[in-house]
Amino acid sequence: MINKKVHSVQEALQGVQDNMTFMFGGFGLSGIPENSIAELVKMNTKGLTCISNNAGVDNFGLGLLLHQNQIKKMISSYVGENAEFERQMLSGELEVELIPQGTLAERCRAAQAGFPAIYTPAGYGTEVADGKETREFDGKMYVLEHAFKADFAFVKAWKGDAAGNLIFKGTARNFNPNMCGAAKITVAEVEELVPVGTLDPNQIHIPGIFVQRIFQGEKYEKRIEQLTVRKRE
Repeated sequence: MINKKVHSVQEALQGVQDNMTFMFGGFGLSGIPENSIAELVKMNTKGLTCISNNAGVDNFGLGLLLHQNQIKKMISSYVGENAEFERQMLSGELEVELIPQGTLAERCRAAQAGFPAIYTPAGYGTEVADGKETREFDGKMYVLEHAFKADFAFVKAWKGDAAGNLIFKGTARNFNPNMCGAAKITVAEVEELVPVGTLDPNQIHIPGIFVQRIFQGEKYEKRIEQLTVRKRE
């Protein structure tokens, strides 16, 4: 059995350089690779192109990289609750490519499966389709979207084993599974790293073949982006 366990986030991020393209799993603050992001902040890696559903919030998640001007381009589906993201985009400091959310997920999955491109009806007849190939299938128009090309994919899972098999929990099973294996190197950080054979094969969401490095993360904050509670009666 191939052992993909590394003993620290520093070891997991070996090979990271300026001007690379990274994928980040998570949705808002749910299921984000907190340890990997924190280490990238410490490394002060610059000129990054980041593929992620959004950029978190101002003081957490990818917002930390934005505040240090480490991100050159964001490829995402919406600006979200990040005021700094909005400011940099409107001022022209940050290049932004906004993509329909389903298309973003499918372009990740296409890269994971080894498909060079997909056809999708999303965005046809809008600015999203400008300059792109379109084609008709069964009377409906589709837009050609290319699979992403990334150097690293950083994902977060609930449990994993030394072979790289992963189990996600709740809404953290969002973009994380689609990004596994969608880059040259997939780094998975997990809350609990267990010996091979511990996980029930029927419960595994992503097999280890899609993961190159895995480590146990520390001190997860798991912030809530928008806390909504019922008023006391």
